[in-house]
Amino acid sequence: MGKIIAIANQKGGVGKTTTSINLAASLGVLEKKVLLIDADPQANATSGIGIDVEDVDIGTYQLLEHSNSVKEAIIKTDTPNLDIIPAHIDLVAIEIELVDKESREYMLKGALAEIKDDYDYILIDCAPSLGLLTLNALTAADAVIIPIQCEYFALEGLGKLLNTIKSVQKIHNEALDIEGLLLTMYDSRLRLSNQVVEEVQKHFNNMVFQTIIQRNVRLSEAPSYGESIINYDASSKGASNYLSLAKEIINKNS
Repeated sequence: MGKIIAIANQKGGVGKTTTSINLAASLGVLEKKVLLIDADPQANATSGIGIDVEDVDIGTYQLLEHSNSVKEAIIKTDTPNLDIIPAHIDLVAIEIELVDKESREYMLKGALAEIKDDYDYILIDCAPSLGLLTLNALTAADAVIIPIQCEYFALEGLGKLLNTIKSVQKIHNEALDIEGLLLTMYDSRLRLSNQVVEEVQKHFNNMVFQTIIQRNVRLSEAPSYGESIINYDASSKGASNYLSLAKEIINKNS
Protein backbone atom coordinates (compact mmCIF):
# COMPACT_ATOMS: atom_id res chain seq x y z
CA MET A 1 0.00 0.00 0.00
CA GLY A 2 1.65 3.22 -1.14
CA LYS A 3 1.84 6.29 1.05
CA ILE A 4 0.88 9.61 -0.53
CA ILE A 5 2.78 12.59 0.84
CA ALA A 6 2.03 16.17 -0.17
CA ILE A 7 4.86 18.69 0.12
CA ALA A 8 3.11 21.95 0.86
CA ASN A 9 3.60 25.51 2.04
CA GLN A 10 1.78 28.47 0.53
CA LYS A 11 4.97 30.53 0.80
CA GLY A 12 7.14 30.44 -2.30
CA GLY A 13 10.87 29.80 -2.17
CA VAL A 14 10.94 27.56 0.89
CA GLY A 15 12.35 24.50 -0.88
CA LYS A 16 9.17 22.58 -1.80
CA THR A 17 10.26 21.59 -5.30
CA THR A 18 13.88 20.99 -4.25
CA THR A 19 12.57 18.69 -1.54
CA SER A 20 10.07 16.94 -3.83
CA ILE A 21 12.68 16.12 -6.49
CA ASN A 22 15.51 15.17 -4.16
CA LEU A 23 13.50 13.26 -1.60
CA ALA A 24 11.87 11.30 -4.46
CA ALA A 25 15.28 10.53 -5.98
CA SER A 26 16.72 9.56 -2.58
CA LEU A 27 13.85 7.19 -1.83
CA GLY A 28 14.35 5.71 -5.31
CA VAL A 29 18.05 5.13 -4.69
CA LEU A 30 17.12 3.43 -1.42
CA GLU A 31 15.12 0.96 -3.52
CA LYS A 32 11.65 2.32 -2.88
CA LYS A 33 9.32 2.64 -5.87
CA VAL A 34 8.38 6.31 -6.12
CA LEU A 35 5.97 8.44 -8.13
CA LEU A 36 6.46 12.21 -8.14
CA ILE A 37 3.43 14.32 -9.09
CA ASP A 38 4.02 17.88 -10.22
CA ALA A 39 0.95 19.82 -9.05
CA ASP A 40 2.45 23.27 -9.57
CA PRO A 41 1.68 25.20 -12.81
CA GLN A 42 5.28 26.49 -12.76
CA ALA A 43 6.25 22.87 -13.57
CA ASN A 44 9.64 23.21 -11.87
CA ALA A 45 9.65 19.61 -10.63
CA THR A 46 9.08 18.48 -14.22
CA SER A 47 11.95 20.48 -15.70
CA GLY A 48 14.11 19.87 -12.62
CA ILE A 49 14.04 16.13 -13.23
CA GLY A 50 14.99 16.58 -16.88
CA ILE A 51 11.67 16.62 -18.77
CA ASP A 52 11.02 19.31 -21.35
CA VAL A 53 7.79 20.98 -20.22
CA GLU A 54 6.92 21.86 -23.83
CA ASP A 55 6.78 18.15 -24.67
CA VAL A 56 4.22 17.34 -21.99
CA ASP A 57 0.96 16.19 -23.60
CA ILE A 58 -0.57 14.34 -20.69
CA GLY A 59 0.07 15.43 -17.13
CA THR A 60 -1.54 16.59 -13.90
CA TYR A 61 -4.01 18.80 -15.77
CA GLN A 62 -5.48 15.89 -17.74
CA LEU A 63 -5.56 13.84 -14.55
CA LEU A 64 -7.63 16.44 -12.68
CA GLU A 65 -9.85 16.89 -15.72
CA HIS A 66 -10.25 13.08 -15.87
CA SER A 67 -9.63 13.32 -19.61
CA ASN A 68 -6.79 10.74 -19.39
CA SER A 69 -6.12 7.87 -17.04
CA VAL A 70 -3.35 8.08 -14.47
CA LYS A 71 -1.37 5.34 -16.24
CA GLU A 72 -1.28 7.41 -19.44
CA ALA A 73 0.21 10.35 -17.53
CA ILE A 74 3.15 8.51 -15.95
CA ILE A 75 6.64 9.01 -17.42
CA LYS A 76 9.76 7.08 -16.41
CA THR A 77 12.72 9.23 -15.35
CA ASP A 78 16.47 8.58 -15.57
CA THR A 79 16.56 8.18 -11.80
CA PRO A 80 16.28 4.61 -10.48
CA ASN A 81 12.76 3.62 -9.34
CA LEU A 82 11.36 7.10 -9.99
CA ASP A 83 8.39 7.92 -12.22
CA ILE A 84 6.77 11.31 -12.64
CA ILE A 85 3.41 12.77 -13.61
CA PRO A 86 4.55 16.05 -15.19
CA ALA A 87 2.93 19.47 -15.20
CA HIS A 88 2.49 22.11 -17.87
CA ILE A 89 1.56 25.79 -17.70
CA ASP A 90 -2.01 24.81 -18.72
CA LEU A 91 -2.45 23.63 -15.13
CA VAL A 92 -3.08 27.31 -14.28
CA ALA A 93 -6.57 26.97 -15.77
CA ILE A 94 -7.61 24.05 -13.59
CA GLU A 95 -8.57 26.23 -10.60
CA ILE A 96 -11.18 28.00 -12.71
CA GLU A 97 -12.35 24.90 -14.54
CA LEU A 98 -12.92 22.87 -11.38
CA VAL A 99 -14.79 25.59 -9.51
CA ASP A 100 -18.29 24.46 -10.40
CA LYS A 101 -17.55 20.74 -10.64
CA GLU A 102 -19.06 18.39 -8.11
CA SER A 103 -16.57 16.81 -5.66
CA ARG A 104 -13.92 19.16 -7.05
CA GLU A 105 -11.58 18.57 -4.07
CA TYR A 106 -11.52 14.81 -4.75
CA MET A 107 -10.39 14.81 -8.39
CA LEU A 108 -6.78 13.85 -7.64
CA LYS A 109 -7.72 11.32 -4.98
CA GLY A 110 -10.04 9.59 -7.45
CA ALA A 111 -7.44 9.59 -10.21
CA LEU A 112 -4.71 8.06 -8.00
CA ALA A 113 -6.83 5.27 -6.53
CA GLU A 114 -5.92 2.72 -9.22
CA ILE A 115 -2.13 3.08 -8.87
CA LYS A 116 -1.73 3.74 -5.16
CA ASP A 117 -0.62 0.14 -4.57
CA ASP A 118 1.95 0.23 -7.39
CA TYR A 119 4.31 2.52 -5.45
CA ASP A 120 5.89 2.68 -2.01
CA TYR A 121 5.67 6.48 -1.97
CA ILE A 122 3.77 9.02 -4.04
CA LEU A 123 5.05 12.57 -3.51
CA ILE A 124 3.04 15.61 -4.61
CA ASP A 125 4.86 18.89 -5.23
CA CYS A 126 2.23 21.52 -4.38
CA ALA A 127 1.81 25.01 -5.79
CA PRO A 128 2.73 27.95 -3.51
CA SER A 129 -0.90 28.77 -2.74
CA LEU A 130 -3.80 27.33 -0.79
CA GLY A 131 -6.08 27.09 -3.85
CA LEU A 132 -7.97 24.14 -5.30
CA LEU A 133 -4.80 22.46 -6.58
CA THR A 134 -3.26 22.28 -3.12
CA LEU A 135 -6.63 21.29 -1.65
CA ASN A 136 -6.77 18.38 -4.10
CA ALA A 137 -3.28 17.32 -3.04
CA LEU A 138 -4.12 17.48 0.68
CA THR A 139 -7.38 15.58 0.15
CA ALA A 140 -5.54 12.84 -1.75
CA ALA A 141 -2.59 12.64 0.67
CA ASP A 142 -2.03 10.45 3.70
CA ALA A 143 0.43 12.95 5.12
CA VAL A 144 2.03 16.33 4.49
CA ILE A 145 5.63 17.54 4.74
CA ILE A 146 5.96 21.27 5.42
CA PRO A 147 9.30 22.80 4.39
CA ILE A 148 10.27 25.86 6.45
CA GLN A 149 13.26 27.95 5.45
CA CYS A 150 15.63 29.08 8.18
CA GLU A 151 15.02 32.76 7.52
CA TYR A 152 13.39 35.75 9.13
CA PHE A 153 9.75 35.24 8.13
CA ALA A 154 9.93 31.47 8.50
CA LEU A 155 6.94 31.00 10.77
CA GLU A 156 4.80 33.61 9.07
CA GLY A 157 1.97 31.89 7.24
CA LEU A 158 2.58 28.60 9.00
CA GLY A 159 -0.49 29.15 11.20
CA LYS A 160 -2.61 29.68 8.10
CA LEU A 161 -1.32 26.46 6.53
CA LEU A 162 -1.93 24.50 9.74
CA ASN A 163 -5.50 25.87 9.82
CA THR A 164 -6.01 24.76 6.22
CA ILE A 165 -4.74 21.30 7.14
CA LYS A 166 -7.14 21.23 10.11
CA SER A 167 -10.12 22.14 7.91
CA VAL A 168 -9.10 19.52 5.31
CA GLN A 169 -8.96 16.97 8.15
CA LYS A 170 -12.40 18.05 9.31
CA ILE A 171 -14.16 18.16 5.94
CA HIS A 172 -12.34 16.17 3.26
CA ASN A 173 -9.71 13.86 4.70
CA GLU A 174 -9.76 13.00 8.37
CA ALA A 175 -6.83 10.60 7.94
CA LEU A 176 -4.45 13.40 6.86
CA ASP A 177 -1.40 13.41 9.07
CA ILE A 178 1.54 15.79 9.38
CA GLU A 179 4.58 13.75 8.38
CA GLY A 180 6.86 16.48 9.66
CA LEU A 181 8.20 20.01 9.46
CA LEU A 182 11.40 20.18 7.44
CA LEU A 183 13.93 22.93 8.08
CA THR A 184 15.57 24.01 4.82
CA MET A 185 18.25 26.48 3.64
CA TYR A 186 20.09 26.23 6.92
CA ASP A 187 23.39 28.08 7.23
CA SER A 188 25.21 27.19 10.43
CA ARG A 189 27.26 30.42 10.28
CA LEU A 190 24.18 32.59 10.63
CA ARG A 191 22.82 33.34 14.05
CA LEU A 192 19.38 33.80 12.51
CA SER A 193 19.41 30.27 11.05
CA ASN A 194 20.18 28.86 14.47
CA GLN A 195 17.48 30.96 16.11
CA VAL A 196 14.85 29.74 13.63
CA VAL A 197 15.86 26.11 14.25
CA GLU A 198 15.56 26.63 18.01
CA GLU A 199 12.21 28.38 17.72
CA VAL A 200 10.66 25.77 15.42
CA GLN A 201 11.95 22.90 17.58
CA LYS A 202 10.67 24.62 20.72
CA HIS A 203 7.16 25.16 19.29
CA PHE A 204 6.73 21.90 17.42
CA ASN A 205 9.32 19.60 19.05
CA ASN A 206 8.68 16.03 17.81
CA MET A 207 6.85 17.21 14.68
CA VAL A 208 10.19 18.47 13.30
CA PHE A 209 12.40 16.16 11.24
CA GLN A 210 15.82 15.54 12.76
CA THR A 211 17.36 16.03 9.32
CA ILE A 212 18.01 19.67 8.45
CA ILE A 213 18.63 20.66 4.82
CA GLN A 214 21.66 22.89 4.63
CA ARG A 215 22.32 25.62 2.10
CA ASN A 216 24.33 23.99 -0.64
CA VAL A 217 25.53 25.38 -3.97
CA ARG A 218 25.34 22.00 -5.69
CA LEU A 219 21.72 21.70 -4.58
CA SER A 220 20.76 24.94 -6.31
CA GLU A 221 22.77 24.08 -9.44
CA ALA A 222 21.26 20.63 -10.02
CA PRO A 223 17.81 21.66 -11.42
CA SER A 224 19.38 23.77 -14.16
CA TYR A 225 20.93 20.54 -15.46
CA GLY A 226 17.59 18.72 -15.14
CA GLU A 227 18.99 16.40 -12.51
CA SER A 228 18.29 15.50 -8.91
CA ILE A 229 21.16 16.09 -6.48
CA ILE A 230 21.65 12.30 -6.36
CA ASN A 231 22.40 12.20 -10.11
CA TYR A 232 24.20 15.53 -10.18
CA ASP A 233 26.59 15.18 -7.23
CA ALA A 234 26.00 12.22 -4.95
CA SER A 235 28.92 13.21 -2.72
CA SER A 236 27.55 16.69 -1.95
CA LYS A 237 26.19 17.90 1.37
CA GLY A 238 22.76 18.30 -0.27
CA ALA A 239 22.70 14.66 -1.37
CA SER A 240 23.64 13.39 2.08
CA ASN A 241 20.96 15.62 3.67
CA TYR A 242 18.21 14.29 1.42
CA LEU A 243 19.34 10.67 1.78
CA SER A 244 19.22 11.16 5.53
CA LEU A 245 15.68 12.57 5.25
CA ALA A 246 14.61 9.63 3.07
CA LYS A 247 15.97 7.16 5.64
CA GLU A 248 14.18 9.02 8.42
CA ILE A 249 10.87 8.75 6.53
CA ILE A 250 11.41 5.06 5.71
CA ASN A 251 12.19 4.29 9.38
CA LYS A 252 9.14 6.23 10.51
CA ASN A 253 6.89 4.29 8.15
CA SER A 254 8.34 0.83 8.51
